[in-house]
Amino acid sequence: MPVPHTAIVPEAITDHALRAYLHGLPGVDEVGARARAQDLATRSIKTTAKAAAIDLAISMVDLTTLEGADTPGKVRSLCVKAALPDPADRTVPKVGAVCVYPDMVAVAVEALRGTGIGVASVATAFPAGRAPMEVKLADTRRAVADGAAEIDMVIDRGAFLSGRYLKVYEEIAAVKEACGDAHLKVILETGELVTYDNVRRASHLAMRAGADFIKTSTGKVSPAATLPVTLIMLEAVRDHHAATGRRIGVKPAGGIRTTKDAIRNLVLVNETAGPEWLTPDLFRIGASSLLNDLLMQRTRLSTGTYPGPDHYTQD
Repeated sequence: MPVPHTAIVPEAITDHALRAYLHGLPGVDEVGARARAQDLATRSIKTTAKAAAIDLAISMVDLTTLEGADTPGKVRSLCVKAALPDPADRTVPKVGAVCVYPDMVAVAVEALRGTGIGVASVATAFPAGRAPMEVKLADTRRAVADGAAEIDMVIDRGAFLSGRYLKVYEEIAAVKEACGDAHLKVILETGELVTYDNVRRASHLAMRAGADFIKTSTGKVSPAATLPVTLIMLEAVRDHHAATGRRIGVKPAGGIRTTKDAIRNLVLVNETAGPEWLTPDLFRIGASSLLNDLLMQRTRLSTGTYPGPDHYTQD
């Protein structure tokens, strides 16, 4: 059931109003959140249900390369894999999106033309977000102009942790406006938020400011996408929907490497936000190495044997 709360954001958005709203949210029962996540992680998914879960997880992957050594050739190869994950089995679904740095957006868009797969870009001075606002907005507008369908922005964690909620709110709102028709995923970098209460507050702040998705992490900070953190964010989107009627997506990213990890997240989604969120439109998994494990487990289910280690390309 949704967590009840009566705090609302008034029409006049001020630091005082945002503080009253965010600190009026119910506190997180940390022990309970960990226990709930651990309990859901033990759920067993077998045979046909597991096969369906693997295909669903593949369709939710944001296949990602975010390295300083990225080249156009590497990005093109990743796009080929995104559209046809296993050339030997064309029944494998394509992934949800390809996620790249802003300077690689045009390369990815051209490589994915005709596939129906969108390009996500980590604009706004990823991963630290330490840049003037005009730079962040220019970064966003350039990525959108080059064809990005989704923008993954990082919040100013320093501003959030020092209680400057209005600054964080206004930056998210400004980037959302710069996105135009592109969807906005707001990265909370939960490993730096210190407490579960801060994760809940940052989730609600991002949603109120205009996020289409809330995302756990950049993948550059540890811990990243832990199950308790994802649980808290799923509770937040569930409660936001109950209060506003608007569904916001969730994207855990960082540290999700195995099929078991992915399925645990799908169980968490189903049991917390509800089955309506079991779609790539509302749940994504930011990953690079995960896809190969999903493909390997899919092949084992259908043939009874594991493919060799060189069967799939290494990203």
